[in-house]
Order: sequence, then structure tokens, then C-alpha cells
Amino acid sequence: MSGVTDLSSIIKAYDVRGVVPQELSPTVARAIGEAFAREVVAPEGASRVVVGHDMRESGPGLVEAFAQGVTSQGVDVVRIGLCSTDGLYFASGSMDAPGAMFTASHNPARYNGIKLCRVGARPVGQDSGLAQVRTRAEEILDGAAGPDGAETTPGVIGDVDLLAEYAAFLRGLVDVTTVRPLKVVVDAGNGMAGLTVPAVLGTAAGLPALPLEIVPLYFELDGTFPNHEANPLEPANLVDLQAAVVAHEADVGLAFDGDADRCFVVDERGGAVSPSAVTALVGMREITRELAAGRTPTIIHNLITSRAVPDLLGATDARLVRTRVGHSFIKAEMASHDAVFGGEHSAHYYFRDFWFADTGMLAALHVLAALGSQPHPLSALAEMYTPYAASGEINSTVTDVAEAAERVREVYTRAYPEAVVDTLDGMTVSHWDGQHPRWWFNLRASNTEPLLRLNVEAADEDIMIKLRDDVLSLVREEKDA
Repeated sequence: MSGVTDLSSIIKAYDVRGVVPQELSPTVARAIGEAFAREVVAPEGASRVVVGHDMRESGPGLVEAFAQGVTSQGVDVVRIGLCSTDGLYFASGSMDAPGAMFTASHNPARYNGIKLCRVGARPVGQDSGLAQVRTRAEEILDGAAGPDGAETTPGVIGDVDLLAEYAAFLRGLVDVTTVRPLKVVVDAGNGMAGLTVPAVLGTAAGLPALPLEIVPLYFELDGTFPNHEANPLEPANLVDLQAAVVAHEADVGLAFDGDADRCFVVDERGGAVSPSAVTALVGMREITRELAAGRTPTIIHNLITSRAVPDLLGATDARLVRTRVGHSFIKAEMASHDAVFGGEHSAHYYFRDFWFADTGMLAALHVLAALGSQPHPLSALAEMYTPYAASGEINSTVTDVAEAAERVREVYTRAYPEAVVDTLDGMTVSHWDGQHPRWWFNLRASNTEPLLRLNVEAADEDIMIKLRDDVLSLVREEKDA
């Protein structure tokens, strides 16, 4: 007889996320811990799991319940306490252990979640173990999961503080000791950057002082996010940082999300630097380093990243690999191609030297090193990597997603038979290589809502605006019928 528990509303494609305690309770967390130990940890032959949590009030209790589930299977648990998500990846990579990070990133305070990873910070997603964890957890909650073999001796729970090691590791990857003095405003959004920034960029972890003057905004750890949502991709959440950068006459502003794995950059005038420009800037640094070492570098970028990334980086001897949107795809491509770096439009940045995982702090160090090693302001530096005009992502609610997308495809393939159409992720129509005027757009359907997401880029802003408006008119045509 099939069970009654259904965790599909909280165990998604990439992680676990739900309202506490209605959806994600200690009982559910314990079942997920036991299921993780059975389905991921045991098959890998690992003997311990490293667990951390962000600043949400529900974190410690959920960690305790999860740990009880893991140890019930004879697996030890190492708690690292408060940490960023990339701090948990560091723990998983450096300790060669599977890991669990309790966070709901920028979701409101009533939410929490779990990001799971295998040994070496390798992701656990729907196609790499999360579906099995969900099924097993449901069976455990329904009392339908019997013991696996002989009775086991419970594992033990221990504690370790890895913040200083994490900070020293990141500093060892990028040298910022010799840059010109920089004034840096950092908006932690009351998230975990309030812990990691003083450790990495300051002296809180016992490391030597850097030539950086840090101006802190909202460094107090507070999972209720009393100042603004900790999601730097939303323009409203950058307003305070932009104003502070100008008011303090700072060289650069950095904004982190709640679990501090994403980093957004603001120039000295308060202007937002696109994640594509950061991808190109960091990518060029990593390419230069790889070529100097006699290696041929590979760079990963998703398909809605600016064409500036393949255009600029492809002019070197690097190999560029284009992938779908989503961190699980990026991480898989990073590992399979042994890529030195990968970037996404969402301000996730991935590094081979960080177990192919994403870390906003390491990207920030690269930006500071690039800015501080030359005399020009960040706006001038970023302009070099922003040659094209982009729309940003625009969402449209439609009744029939497939019909709306097909309407657009028919019009543009008829009007521009020379355009290239691909379906790697949604539909991309490209009128770019050797063609004039140069433009491309991508339409992707949301996985969870009746939405079409549009991204447009062109070599000229007027063309971008016209293309954006024309495609949106076609997508939303049904509303005017």
C-alpha cells in the first residue's frame, strides 16, 4: 500500500525549502537526515556528514533533528554552526565529507531549507540523489522504511569552527595584499556575509589587515531581514548600498544574499555592474592565470549571459561552454569539462579551485584585486566588459505558455530566416554572428508558474528596446484579444 506523506511541495529540483514548522518540522528534518544517510552517504562510503546553518532562528533546532536522523544510521555528524553556504561547501571539500546547509537564502523568516551535497561539495539535485532522498524520507515518515541490515551503533555529534580556515583558504586563492587602498561598502542584508566579510576582508579571523576600508551595512545577523530582502538581484534591495557608496565616496559596493553565496557589485557612481560583466572580468583573470601555467582554460556560462562573455573570452585561447540556466547544470558542466570558472546572470560564480562550487566571496576578491591593481574607477573597468545593451529578465503571465512561445517563433523565423533558433533551454533566437543588426532573445518557461521569462540583448540600445517591446507584444497578445 502506498504511503500518505508527500514531500514534493518542499523537496524541489535543487534543494529543500518550506515554511517552519508547518512544512519543514523537526520530524521532517530528522527523516530527511536519515534518508540522506541511507541514500547518499552510505553508498559513497562516507563516515561523517558536515552540517551548518544560517542566521534563521529555526536553524539550530532543525540541525539537531537532522543530526539525529543521520547518526541513527551509524554516521557521525560534524556541526560547524553559523556559516555561509560557501562556508559549508568549503567544509565538505576540505573534510572530504557530504554536507547539509540549513538555509532558505533570501526567503522570508518563516521559511527554512536544506542544501545537500556529496563528498567534495558535489551537488545533490533531483537527478543526482534528491529524488531518492525524498522517497525514502516519505517512507520513514509513513513508518514504511525498515532498517537496512543489522542494527548499527549510532554515530556521534561533534562541533568544529572552520571560519578561520575558510577565510585563509579564500585569501590564498586571490592576492589582494598589494592592491591600492580601496574603500568598500558591503551590504550583508542581515545575512551571513555579516559573519564572513569581517573574517575574509577584515581581521576578525586573525588574518593580517588588507588595504581595504570596509563600510558595513546591516552586518547584524537577523533572519527576519528587518532592513530589506537579502536578494541583491532585485533593484529595490540595492538602493541603500548605492546611496552609501556615493555618500562615502567609496570605490566599490558589494551586496550579498542571505546565505552569502551570491555577490552583486556596484560601481563608485552607484551603478549596478551586471553579473555578465563580472563573469567576463573574473573569467579573463582566470584565463590569464591558466595560460601562464601552460594550461588551456575552459569557461562555463549559461545561455542568457551577455554575448560579451563568449565574444571577449573567446578571443583568447580559452574554450567556452554554453549551458542551461541553473546551478546543477553549471556544476555538472564545470566538473565534466574541468572548467576553471563559470558564471551565471544570477550572480552565482563557480570556481574549479573551490571544488567547482559557487562562492560569492571568492568572486568579490577577484573584483577587488582587478580594481585595486590598476588606477581606473570601477565604472570604467566594467564598461570594457559591457559593450552591449540588455533588457534584464522580464516575466509575463500567460494562459498558454507553449502557444505564446510558438507565436513568437513563427513571427521571427519568418521575418528573419537567417536567424539561428535553438532549444537548449526554452527558445533562443539569435541574429548575431556575422549578421546585422546583431541581437538575440531567449524565452524560457517557469517550472512552477504560468510565466514566460524574456531576456533580450543587442549591439545597440535602440534595437534592444524595439526587439524587447515587439517580443513582449507577441507574448502578451492574448490579453488584448
